[in-house]
Amino acid sequence: MACFLVPGTEAIVTTIVTAVVKKKENNDLKKASVEGTSAAEKIGTKFSTKLGWLNKMLWGGSALLAFEHIWHGEVIPTFPFLTAVKEGEVGGMLAEMGTAGVTMAVLVTAAWVGMVIVSNVIEKRQAENTDSKEVKA
Repeated sequence: MACFLVPGTEAIVTTIVTAVVKKKENNDLKKASVEGTSAAEKIGTKFSTKLGWLNKMLWGGSALLAFEHIWHGEVIPTFPFLTAVKEGEVGGMLAEMGTAGVTMAVLVTAAWVGMVIVSNVIEKRQAENTDSKEVKA
């Protein structure tokens, strides 16, 4: 019915957070380059890029779910847009959002957390290998 609204809402929030984090990272990078510190030389993927991964996963999943609901006639092109609201089944719709929608959003976020952990481990190993090669040389 409307389970796609939960990950869609999370996608909206994370898009805003990504924009704020990206702006802060750019300001920090400019400040570091002006001060001549080595923060600009940091190896690794920016957190805003990693948040972008979550955004893409959430937006893509929400769009696919919305398409599926349109295909099955649960979302209609006229107000109130959801057949559950039109037919007075708001309680069932909210229950589905609270179970299926929240579960999907949590699972997508958990998968993203796993991706970030793996990425951090790979970057840490790469940095250690780079450091050990420089010491040997």
